[in-house]
Amino acid sequence: MYDTAQEFARLRNAFDQMWGEGIGATPFRTIWARPSIGGSATAAPLPLDVYATQDAFVIVAAAPGMRPDDLTVSYNQGTVTLSGRIGNVAEAEDAKAATWYLHELWHGRFERTLTPPFEVDPARAEASFEHGVLRIVLPKAANARPQQIPVRFAAQGQTEAIASGQPAAAEGEATEAGASR
Repeated sequence: MYDTAQEFARLRNAFDQMWGEGIGATPFRTIWARPSIGGSATAAPLPLDVYATQDAFVIVAAAPGMRPDDLTVSYNQGTVTLSGRIGNVAEAEDAKAATWYLHELWHGRFERTLTPPFEVDPARAEASFEHGVLRIVLPKAANARPQQIPVRFAAQGQTEAIASGQPAAAEGEATEAGASR
C-alpha cells in the first residue's frame, strides 16, 4: 500500500536537510532541529520553541497527553536530544470497538536533536514538566558567558609611552621621552 503522507514527510525531511546543510546554512542554523521519525508513519516530533537568554539555552516542547516517564532528555558532546513515545489513542480500550471518522493525532516514537550555539553546563541543567509542556534550561558554561574586563590605571611611564606610540619601559627603566624631561 502506497502512503502519500509518508512520501511527503520524506520529501520534506530531504528538503530540510538540503536547506540546512547547503543553501540556508548559517552559524545560527546550528540550533535547527531535524526530526527523526520512527516506528509509525503518523509519528511527528514535538513542536518546540527554542531561545537563548544571557544565561541559558532554553527548550520548550509541547507534549500534550504525555507523562514525564514518556520522555527522555539527554546531552552528549554538545547535542541535546529529546526522545520518547506518544501513545496511540486508538489503542485505548474504549476506542478499540469504536467507529473512527478521523484519526489525526500523532503517535509513535520520536526524537528531536538540537545543538546549542554555545557551550552549556549540562551538570546544572534542569528539566520540568507541567500541563503537557516540557521546559529544559541548559545554563551557559562559565567560559561562554560574557566576561567583564576590569580597566585599571596604567603606571605613569606606561601611560606616556602609550600616548607617544613607544613601547612601555619596564619598572625602573627610563624611556627617551621620560629621560629628556
